[in-house]
Amino acid sequence: MPYVSDDDERAATVHLVRAAQRGDTLAMARLLDELAPYVGRICGPIALDQGADAAQEALVAVFRSLRSLKDPAAVRGWARAIAVREAVRVARRSARAVPADLSTLPARGDPQLAADIRDVLDRLSPEHRAVLVLRDVEGLDERAAAELLGVRVGTVKSRLSRARDTFRKAWTS
Repeated sequence: MPYVSDDDERAATVHLVRAAQRGDTLAMARLLDELAPYVGRICGPIALDQGADAAQEALVAVFRSLRSLKDPAAVRGWARAIAVREAVRVARRSARAVPADLSTLPARGDPQLAADIRDVLDRLSPEHRAVLVLRDVEGLDERAAAELLGVRVGTVKSRLSRARDTFRKAWTS
């Protein structure tokens, strides 16, 4: 397989987005294939059991608004913002009861570990899950997370602190 530079990859993405904006259905399908896993990785930890629904709604919103995207090179960041917004909205809509306490903590490498982490995430509000995903999974700084969430930087900092504290307490209980 030949080496593809980041610049070549960006240029291909820009070309793909522009073709999709013009209504090229093949380009839209290829763009969907490119964005769907990315959007799913963002929506899953925020919307939990409703992650697939949130990802689907985010992708629908992306394609409905695609013609309004002014900078095709920014498609991933733009899609991320839509995914976070939709995941929080879906999670709020489907608010459910807090799950039962963890009975035992698994050892590192235990297949139950991912399920237990999810149980702890389940205890957090959608807003707290969103800030954790943006900071600790996506690696965004507070300012970028604040812009995506439509809140002040101080709000992101306080939510992140509370989310980490709640996660830590639930994990060790």
